[in-house]
Amino acid sequence: MDARNSARPNPSARPQSTRRNLEPGDLLDGRFLVTDVIYRGAISTVFKGEDLEDNRRAVALKVPEKQFEVNAALFSRFQHEEDIGVRLSHPLILRFIPVRGKKSRPYAASEFLRGRTLAEVLSAGPLGESEALKLASLVCDALQHMHERGVIHRDLKPGNIIVCDDCSIRLIDFGIALNLEGRNQTFVGFEAGTPQYMAPERIKGRPGGPPTDIFGLGVILYEMLTGSVPSGDPDPTVITEARLTGDPAAPRTLNPRITPQAEEIILRALVRDPRHRYQTAAALKADLEAPDQIEVTGLCRRLQSSTPWRRGLRRARRVAIWCLVPIVIQGLLFLFLWRHYAKE
Repeated sequence: MDARNSARPNPSARPQSTRRNLEPGDLLDGRFLVTDVIYRGAISTVFKGEDLEDNRRAVALKVPEKQFEVNAALFSRFQHEEDIGVRLSHPLILRFIPVRGKKSRPYAASEFLRGRTLAEVLSAGPLGESEALKLASLVCDALQHMHERGVIHRDLKPGNIIVCDDCSIRLIDFGIALNLEGRNQTFVGFEAGTPQYMAPERIKGRPGGPPTDIFGLGVILYEMLTGSVPSGDPDPTVITEARLTGDPAAPRTLNPRITPQAEEIILRALVRDPRHRYQTAAALKADLEAPDQIEVTGLCRRLQSSTPWRRGLRRARRVAIWCLVPIVIQGLLFLFLWRHYAKE
């Protein structure tokens, strides 16, 4: 029997109203029965539901709060994330469920995952080196799939990695992903990433490429092994200045149990100039899976401490030059006029 025909809506389910926020018990677009709240945030809520067109398979439904549905930037972000997610098909990337026809409201449907975010896992402390390298290797698999299809995640962080109960992972949240092969959105009013995990080129306003995601994974690996992120200051301004003007502390100064090879991998992923980082996720994965073959180059001894005062000095020099330009021009004009009238 066709599973689509065998599924029967819950007779107690309420047809979803577009005039209020979604609640458990609602039937969304005649297909998704909302059963529970997974997470309720300031802007959107993630519900657990059942797909009545797929034998009541468990699904996750990400729905913006009603007051934000008219926000054009939020709507475009939801649409963008779904468009990206539907394009990707990999066992370590969150599987999105295509929805045919016009939706009654903005939402994204995806597979339901059982597990915890990596952020929740790390709240108990650093991981062992073997476990951390293996987890980072899995993320590389997902990134390589994305990059080969022209998609750059741009917001890699522990909160966007689900560690599933079956020991697999899922990469989630493509709201600010860059699509190199299509049209991209500008999300006015939304941050372009999370400062603690953001690559220097993104801080400078550049769109980024595969090395941008590799930097983010490097920060995550640093955190998995040391228990902290580079420049752990809570002030985003301090973080961005440090990211642009210096290198992180060598991981082994924070955790001496880290091997020199693992430290070398992390620091290669965190090089400020994206041209000198790992260029592909596959190259990083190869080193993660064979750390004993890594040549330790002494990169940890060539790290430069952050010098934000130099950046401030350069900025002050530029301001001074721009202030002096009109003064010089006025001086030259005065000198010209003075000579002109002196001759007369």
